[in-house]
Amino acid sequence: MKRIGQLTHRFVEFIPDVIEEGILYVSMQYATAIHRCCCGCGSEVVTPLSPTDWTLIFDGRGITLDPSIGNWSFPCQSHYWILRGTVRWSGRWSRSRIEAGRRSDRDAKQKYFKSDTPLGPVISESESKLRKLLRGLKTRSRSKTKTTGER
Repeated sequence: MKRIGQLTHRFVEFIPDVIEEGILYVSMQYATAIHRCCCGCGSEVVTPLSPTDWTLIFDGRGITLDPSIGNWSFPCQSHYWILRGTVRWSGRWSRSRIEAGRRSDRDAKQKYFKSDTPLGPVISESESKLRKLLRGLKTRSRSKTKTTGER
């Protein structure tokens, strides 16, 4: 497995059927970014863009995602930052730190969606679009597995 050090961005409306290594696809319409894991394992990393998930900054040259990418559900458990398209590797987290981070994320979402923020309905709509997009990806993946035997 070869680590990726740089990601080229592509703004798209829809996520393509084939996710190329080294490309960060960004769908502003669906408030989602997706790329292959930078460790080289080939897993698809989906980062929803919202006040309680990731934020995206495009400076005209490269993309920054914040917070870091922690692929705790993947066998590789890679952890990195994407800063202006450059991948900056970060240390592994312990199981207890991962669980604490997940609790913090859940608490932040719960607090945000219980607040009287005017963005609540907008975010709910974006999350609904993201769920629809992900269902399409799963369906596409299943049909590809059935027709080609790939996993």
